[in-house]
Amino acid sequence: MSAPELKSATGGPRCLDATAHAALRAEFPLLETCLYLNNNSTGAVPRGAQGVLTGYWDTLRTWRDDVWQGWHEGLDRYADGLAAFIGAPPGSVVTDANLSTLLSRVASCFGYRPPRDRVVITDLEFPTVPFVWNAFRRYGARLDVVGTGGPDFDEDALLRRVDERTLLVCVPHASFSSGATIDLPRLVTRAHDVGALVVVDAFQSVGVMPLDVTALGVDVVLGGAHKWLCGVGTAFLYVRPDLAPALEPAATGWQAGDRALTFRPSTGWADGAQRFAGGTPFPLTSLVSQVGLDLLAGVGIAAIREHSLACTSRILARAASAGIAVVSPTEPHRRGGVVALDVPAGEAVKRRLAARDVICSWRGYLRVGPHVYNTLDEVDTFMDALEEELGR
Repeated sequence: MSAPELKSATGGPRCLDATAHAALRAEFPLLETCLYLNNNSTGAVPRGAQGVLTGYWDTLRTWRDDVWQGWHEGLDRYADGLAAFIGAPPGSVVTDANLSTLLSRVASCFGYRPPRDRVVITDLEFPTVPFVWNAFRRYGARLDVVGTGGPDFDEDALLRRVDERTLLVCVPHASFSSGATIDLPRLVTRAHDVGALVVVDAFQSVGVMPLDVTALGVDVVLGGAHKWLCGVGTAFLYVRPDLAPALEPAATGWQAGDRALTFRPSTGWADGAQRFAGGTPFPLTSLVSQVGLDLLAGVGIAAIREHSLACTSRILARAASAGIAVVSPTEPHRRGGVVALDVPAGEAVKRRLAARDVICSWRGYLRVGPHVYNTLDEVDTFMDALEEELGR
């Protein structure tokens, strides 16, 4: 599918016209099977992935070693495509199996020597983050968890805890549970003022929210393909280009070396983010995920964000009308792509909705995550079904 034509009726961010939006929806077979508003958990995968899978099988059944050249080119293309999508230069992004692997690799770069040995996080992280940092306590890392007392971030408390003892600040761009976002420019400024580095978990924002890592000056960004990026089974790591040469991960693999593809022993590290690579890669997930990335890049993040805000605003309006408690921030600049609703017996409600082919998710709250290929009519149909289940 070629890039959809865009238009703007307001002079603001361009939005998809009806024809282009219908063509985009047609690329996602999942939408033909159910009302799908679970993109914050697992995004829909475009039908173009089938051709990639078929091509991969054709390679496996007629194996030739020289296929690796094309696979490496595909890996590089996807990584550089992700870099462009987040405002980063080529060579500053590397991919691997999951965020846990890449975050551990970043964590292994540091010595955690007092007095600068603290890692500041919040209590609204996805479980990966505290689990990884707790493991590095054996190497001297001192974990400092900033509580919130609720579904939103206490940013003032967070900034107060970032001081000259802080080595790293590791935060989500958007909360997986509530959709609340962090004011990253403010946090980056504070951290850099005291000599700390900022690591951002953008799994719940990249693909549905703008993120320009160069303009922001953030040090490390991690994310993954299987939610808002409409891919599968791969994660990415961005490292600020001028910072990368100073970092040497202890958790590593042969593809991080400067002579890896010559199959001779490396004498140093690869340039850029490649020094954060591991062992022999599995190319299929990046090749499949390229299809979704190309579609989203063709739409553009400004149009995606505008559409997302329109959908989530409709959820908020319908929830207010029905008396359904909203957990997510209501201000557009404070929420990501998901709206969390606090409903009685929410997990059972989620299961009953799924039995009606109306799909959302439950993580302590009922989470509703429309994406650019969803419609306002689908949002209304979802809210109608939810109100029926709640007896409203």
